[in-house]
Amino acid sequence: MSHPPLPSWRDGQTRTALLRFVEELTTPGEHFLEPPDRIAVFDNDGTLWPERPMPIQVYYLTERWRQMVRSDPSLADREPYASAASGDPAWIASVVEDHYAGDDTRLPALAEAVIATQRDLDTDTVAAMVREFFRTGQHPVLRRPYRTCAYQPMLELLAYLRENGFATVIASGGGRDFMRVVAHSMYGVSPEQVIGSTADTRWCADRRSVVYGDGIRVLDDGPEKPARIWNRLGRRPVLACGNSNGDIEMLTYAASAPRGLAVLIHHDDGTRDDPPYDAGAERALAEASRHAWLTASVKDDWARVFPDAS
Repeated sequence: MSHPPLPSWRDGQTRTALLRFVEELTTPGEHFLEPPDRIAVFDNDGTLWPERPMPIQVYYLTERWRQMVRSDPSLADREPYASAASGDPAWIASVVEDHYAGDDTRLPALAEAVIATQRDLDTDTVAAMVREFFRTGQHPVLRRPYRTCAYQPMLELLAYLRENGFATVIASGGGRDFMRVVAHSMYGVSPEQVIGSTADTRWCADRRSVVYGDGIRVLDDGPEKPARIWNRLGRRPVLACGNSNGDIEMLTYAASAPRGLAVLIHHDDGTRDDPPYDAGAERALAEASRHAWLTASVKDDWARVFPDAS
């Protein structure tokens, strides 16, 4: 006996609109799309897993900075190492908050420290460290393993789209190689379908490996998102899901397709989710209202937020 699709989405306009969208594009008729044109793109932080009070990748980086201070105590005299060593992430969190608000004054210091966590390491070594982080780590606020922090309604949407011939792609401001490690186990998304911010890399013949370099090549946010989606896929997505100002261009790109749909996740539930917030999403919420994008309320549209922990 088959179960109704999207069981963690409450009955209402949002769930109905999602089901209708998929039905129209997969049923022969006026709006039918062939499977190769059924492309759905998803932001990650705040869309597929929590981003407040800090994105999960920042918790991983904080652990790395703490390890680096133990190896080189002189690092403890500057940020973000000082915050990592003290166990008080306030400075780190404030830089992330400022970025969401459009102020990147302190971002270069944070970016240099991000580069330092993997400089001259090969990709296999970094992937193993990320894998261990997810194997053993627990979210300090949600008190659940990081690997169970994906939003259950979004997991169901990803699976439902794939069942109906859609390619599901992640296009996030987070680190591409960080997400690649867990994209398949958490979301069912293969590593080659992950687009994100990328660091410089080079081939090291002596080590027979690809090694990380000294810079960040692309910060995949804002107008970079649609450009990189096109560069990677060669197709315009017909569905995009995001949650913040950095997703506006990607949402616009999908909504501008002849049969396109943009979905904005609104974090307005203060009891089951990370803290409710509009900060960093004010312009996106205004654009959603102005263009009649589909806005999914965590409070009203999600019957549950997280999967059962195993």
